[in-house]
Amino acid sequence: MPEPEPVAQTITPKPSFLASRIGGFPRTFWVLWTGSLLNRLGTMVEPFIGVYLTQARGHSLAVAGLVMAVYGAGALLSQLIAGWLTDRIGRRATLTGGMLVAAAGMLALGYSTSLPWIVAAMFVVGLALDAYRPASQALVADLIPAADRPRAYGLLFWAFNVGFSVAMSVGGLLAQSGIIWLFWINAVSAVAFGALVWVAVPETKTASQKKGGGFRDVLRDRLMLAFVLLSLAYTMIYSQAFSTLPLAMIGSGLTTVQYGVAMATNGILIVIVQPLINAWLARRDHSTVLAVGVAIVGVGFAFHALATSMTGFMVALLIWTTGEVITAGIGGAVVAGLAPPHLRGRYMGVYGFAWSGAALLAPPLGTWLLSIGPVALWCTMGVLGLAAAAGHMAIAPAIRRRAVQPAL
Repeated sequence: MPEPEPVAQTITPKPSFLASRIGGFPRTFWVLWTGSLLNRLGTMVEPFIGVYLTQARGHSLAVAGLVMAVYGAGALLSQLIAGWLTDRIGRRATLTGGMLVAAAGMLALGYSTSLPWIVAAMFVVGLALDAYRPASQALVADLIPAADRPRAYGLLFWAFNVGFSVAMSVGGLLAQSGIIWLFWINAVSAVAFGALVWVAVPETKTASQKKGGGFRDVLRDRLMLAFVLLSLAYTMIYSQAFSTLPLAMIGSGLTTVQYGVAMATNGILIVIVQPLINAWLARRDHSTVLAVGVAIVGVGFAFHALATSMTGFMVALLIWTTGEVITAGIGGAVVAGLAPPHLRGRYMGVYGFAWSGAALLAPPLGTWLLSIGPVALWCTMGVLGLAAAAGHMAIAPAIRRRAVQPAL
């Protein structure tokens, strides 16, 4: 009897280093990614709002603080309104509309001279500037399978950081030639992002996603609320990098230039390291990755309590930047997994509400703790980070079960 022919085995080639990190995404995702990068490259006004209000318009620091609080209130509402619109009228229309309103608000703010008009324009800018986020994140959830979402959200996070780093550098130079240039560049980049989405991104909301539901359904999802509260704790810690950290460094005898160098280092590390480990982290359990990253961020900020020199602050920054890189993109992927398809916009809006809420709550809390002493501030942040990490581990089994059997 003749021996049977050997069965040929097909060996699937291992994807290349580059393909494992950016491969497998549809063209629509890359259009969104390109638009997001373009938009962030033009986001030059926000970091210089205080300079504009005090120097270009001659208002006091107290008035500038109140006007910026109005901006924060608009940003807080924007996530919920944009989340609702994302589910009601679609991802494409919400994103494009938000960008056009943001552009109009930017130009109105740049040319406003009276305080009432400045306040009104600031509220509109706060309401519209980040309104694209729930729509963008819901669009990614529509396009990308669950297993690849951490990579996708991580790539968007990387684009945001590249764009913001360039915008900070170029914006500082352009502000010396006339701050109105910043408003025009911000407006043009917003219009370009909106137009690109309108022309090249099809609506991803399907007929099956048009059934009823509202924020009440999100608020009844206790697992989602627990995750949002843990996200709020993390963002309360992270926001200290932009509110109390410069004050603490100056209080230790350092300069604003040294703070700028420290934050530039943070951006450079994210740009270099995050693409290298994003694909590897995406294959790990999301809750465990978040717990590790949040704990490292908390420990890193706690290390600021020991810093008395630039070297000490840089060591602490390197630690919490590592945690920031680890968490990049994971939170959005978790929320996308928790959200029913017809409520993705609202879920993303509530998740974004945690980030906007921290932007309002973190500065007063941080400055109050700093007035007690740096040790009180940084140790509180460390404890908060470890508590949030423990919370992520506590809800991890429920997150895993939801990933297997999504909520309806």
